[in-house]
Amino acid sequence: MQHEPRAGECPADRSQLRRWARAALERDASLTLRFVGTREGRALNAQFRGRDYATNVLTFAYDDAGDEVSSSARGPVQADIVICLPVLIREARAQRKPLRDHLAHLVVHGVLHAQGMDHEDDAEAREMEARETVILARFRIADPYR
Repeated sequence: MQHEPRAGECPADRSQLRRWARAALERDASLTLRFVGTREGRALNAQFRGRDYATNVLTFAYDDAGDEVSSSARGPVQADIVICLPVLIREARAQRKPLRDHLAHLVVHGVLHAQGMDHEDDAEAREMEARETVILARFRIADPYR
């Protein structure tokens, strides 16, 4: 875990973050969770996605997750997952969700992206959202899409 000092306080400890991430993993992984402030979140989103605003979560996968290879034949997932804490806080308030629940959702969402899942079209979005909902339910976290 990495934490930019200006990002603010993370609402979960390392062991909880690990439990959420492991629940979403289908194979071994080497993941880094980085918590950033608005400035770094905006810079990363602009540099890598061409969008000039801070977003809630960005996933940088460094393995073959997008290739058509069975998951047992692949090596470990390698990814950095960047969560912008000020955006997380703003969204949780706006959506009237507990902060920890929203953080759990973003961790699970980022880990699924690291394994090659996406939500570019409606079918992919439905599959990813359903998977997130099932994983979060294990932690008694309500469906984030309701």
